[in-house]
Amino acid sequence: MILNDSYLFTAFVVLFWLSVAYIFYSYALFPLFIQLKAGKKKIQARQYSPEDDLPGVSILISAFNEEEVIESKIRSVFNTRYPVSKLEVLIGSDNSTDKTNEIVEKLMSEFPSVRFFPFRQRRGKGNVVNELHQNSTGSIIILTDANVMLEENTLFELVKYFKDERVGLVDTRMMNTNMHPSGISYQEKAYISREVLIKQHESILWGTMMGPFGGCFAIRSELYEPVPKNFLVDDFYINMKVLEKGYQCINNLNALVFEDISNNLSDEFKRKVRISTGNFQNLQRFSNLLWHQTKGLSFCFISHKVMRWTGPFFLLLAFLTNAWLATRSEVYFYIFILHCSLFVLPLLDLIFRSAGVHIAVLRFVTHFYSMNLALFAGFFKSLKKIESNVWKPTKRNQA
Repeated sequence: MILNDSYLFTAFVVLFWLSVAYIFYSYALFPLFIQLKAGKKKIQARQYSPEDDLPGVSILISAFNEEEVIESKIRSVFNTRYPVSKLEVLIGSDNSTDKTNEIVEKLMSEFPSVRFFPFRQRRGKGNVVNELHQNSTGSIIILTDANVMLEENTLFELVKYFKDERVGLVDTRMMNTNMHPSGISYQEKAYISREVLIKQHESILWGTMMGPFGGCFAIRSELYEPVPKNFLVDDFYINMKVLEKGYQCINNLNALVFEDISNNLSDEFKRKVRISTGNFQNLQRFSNLLWHQTKGLSFCFISHKVMRWTGPFFLLLAFLTNAWLATRSEVYFYIFILHCSLFVLPLLDLIFRSAGVHIAVLRFVTHFYSMNLALFAGFFKSLKKIESNVWKPTKRNQA
C-alpha cells in the first residue's frame, strides 16, 4: 500500500511539472528559442523596387455597418504611393443597415477604381471575401478590414516580396491606436506586439509564419482558396492553405497599418471565444500539417499555436494535481497557496477597476486568464455543429 501511494505521488508530481513546463514552453521558451536562433538575420527574399513594373493589386474589403470609418479607409488606400493604375478596390457591403452603402456610392465618382457589391443578405466576412475574389483581376490580392488604415508605403511594402516566387503570403505590422488605461488595451497591445515578433522570427527562419494579422495581409491570387462557409477564422485558414501548398508566409515589419485596439474586456472575451472556436476548426482541418516534412512548419504549428490553444487544459491539470499534492506534501501545500493566489488577482483587479484604480500587473493576469478561459470555451463550442461564420464585429472607438 505504501509502495502504491509512493508511485501515485510520483505520478502526480510528474503530471504537475509537465503541465507547468507545457505552459512555460509555449509562452516563454519557444519565443526565446526562435528569437535567439533568428538573431540579427533578415528575411532573405527577392524584392521589387519602386521603379519596377509592379503587379496589379486587388484590395478586398468586407464591410458591415462601417459608416464611421469606410471613407477614411478608402482615402487611406488611394493616399498610398502605389500606382493608381495598378489598383482596384472591391468593397462588399454585408447587408449594412447604416450609411455605409451611401458613403461608398458617393465616393465611387471620386475614385473610379472602386467597385461596389451591396449584398442584400448577411453572409459573413469569409463568404463576402470569397465572392469579391471571384470578381477581382489583380495578381496580388490584399484582404483588409474597413477600420484598418494604411500609410503611404503600406501597399508597396506588402507587395515587394512577391517578386520572389517562393513567397505566397505577406502580413502587415499593426500599430495600435486609441489606448485607454481603463480597460485591457495596453495588455492587448503588449500581447499582439509579442505575437508580431514571434511571427517575424518564424518568417526569417523558415517562412512559416503562423497566421497573419487578419486586418490586412496580401496573398497571390492563384493561391487563394475559398474559406469554408462555416469557418470562423478565415485569415488562419488562408495562411495554412498557402503553407500546405509549399509556399512561404512571411511578415513585413515595414508594412504598417493602424487600428483602434479593443479595450472592453467583455467584448474582447466574446471575440476571443469566436476566434478560439475557429482555431479548433482549423486544427482539425490542418491536422495533417502536425507531421509535415517542410522545414519548421510542424515545429511552429505545434509550438506556437497548438500548445497555446490546448494550454487551458494543462492549466487545469496543473491546478488539480497541485490540489491533490497539497494534501500530501508541505512543499506542494505552499505551492498550492501561491497557485490559488494567482486566481485571486483578477478579482482584486475587478475591485480596483470598479474604484477607478488601474494596476497594469493585475490587468495582465486578468488578460491571461481571460484569454485561456476563452480558449477553453472555444474548444467546447467547436465540438458543436457550426452553420455560419456570421458574427457581430467588436465596437469601434471603445473607451
